[in-house]
Order: sequence, then structure tokens, then C-alpha cells
Amino acid sequence: MEQDLNILLRAAVAVILGGILGWERENSGKSAGIRTHMLICLAAALFVALAELFIPHFRKGDDEIPEMRYDPIRILEAVVTGVSFLGAGMIFVSRGSERIKGLTTAAAILVTAAVGIMVGLQRYLLGAGVTLLAILVLHSSTWLKEIIQKRGRHRTDDPSE
Repeated sequence: MEQDLNILLRAAVAVILGGILGWERENSGKSAGIRTHMLICLAAALFVALAELFIPHFRKGDDEIPEMRYDPIRILEAVVTGVSFLGAGMIFVSRGSERIKGLTTAAAILVTAAVGIMVGLQRYLLGAGVTLLAILVLHSSTWLKEIIQKRGRHRTDDPSE
């Protein structure tokens, strides 16, 4: 029971942190918003947490070698592969232009999965810190892009150059 409550706590933290990232994307008018990011973060956290349940379940005895080999890297591979498949479906090139759309949202989904993995490993502070860093990147990049575009327009209008 205590282990189940611990996993539920991880799930709740993952939903909150994924929701923060999803809120930013939804607020920016992107297709993958709050629900998508919450579910991806939740799934990643659960895959990591549930993997912990497999080890005792497949032990022959207290001190005996497990009946199966446990490789935590495989869990990461599975999460990254699944999330990358979802992210790839969000990226597309507009016809008639060279614009690529959905790339930042796909990257945000990948970061959301990483946050879920951190929460699944009970690294709550690290997960919260990475969430804040991701929000900072998403917001500051828009601000920096506007500054760069304004400077570019200003330089082309300057007859002395």
C-alpha cells in the first residue's frame, strides 16, 4: 500500500509539471497542449515507477537472482522511442514555403517525457527545476527572436550601411 501511494504521488507531481509545460504550449496556440503534456509526463513517470515493481515480482527468493534481467536503460529507450514517434507526427513542412512547423512543440514533448522520468525516479526538485528552465527557454526564445527581427529590420533601413 505504501509503495502504491508513493507511485500515486509521483503520478500527481508528473501531472502538475507536465501541465505547466502544456499550459505554455497551449497558451502559445500550439496543437499539443495541457492534456497532451500531462499525459506524456504521467506515462513517463509511471513507466519508470512501475519498472521498480517488476524486480521484486520476479525474484525467486529474498537473496536469489531475479528470474529476469533488469536493465533500466531499456525503460528510457522505450519512453524516448514512444515520445519521439509522437513528436515526429507533429512536425511538418508547409507546402509552398520552407517553414517547418511543430518542431518546438515536439521538443517540448521530449522535455516533458524527461521530466516525467525524473519524477518517476523521485527527483522532484530536478524535475521542477527543468520544468522552469523549459518555460524560460520557451518564453525567452520568443522575446529574443523579436529583438533579433527588430534589429534586422533596423539595419536594412539604415542608408549608411
